[in-house]
Amino acid sequence: MARWQEFEQQAPEIAAGGRALIYQYGIGLGFLATVRKDGGPRIHPFCPIIAVGGLYGLLVPSPKRHDLARDPRAAIHALSPEEVDDEFYLAVRARREPDAAVREAVAEVYRATGGNTNDTELLFEFDIERALLATYKYRGDWPPLYRKWADKGAS
Repeated sequence: MARWQEFEQQAPEIAAGGRALIYQYGIGLGFLATVRKDGGPRIHPFCPIIAVGGLYGLLVPSPKRHDLARDPRAAIHALSPEEVDDEFYLAVRARREPDAAVREAVAEVYRATGGNTNDTELLFEFDIERALLATYKYRGDWPPLYRKWADKGAS
């Protein structure tokens, strides 16, 4: 697993494209896929935050928090732009980050992009196993240009 900064160093073009898609509307926006107790997928809208070398999420009490506490496997998908079908996907493992100083640093970045925080949120960091960036010339173009990255230590 790699932290965002390691991924960014190893695959700068993919990371830059992914960052642009995550933050295309100012605040980070995407979907978080978690594993339900019965093994099925669960999809949640959420606000990914790239800060202090990592990829984070401040999660309110919800099924996604329970899912991640039980099974840290997850996927993150950025929203596609309105004018083209570009995609950014990450296979990740979530881990709770209890350090108050890290939480405040991440929250500060989140607030700077327009986000609001509250005391019910727990901070999770998402370590990256695999990444995929698909870019298109125009909406409906096929096939896209696929750029892939995998952590050398990942299975």
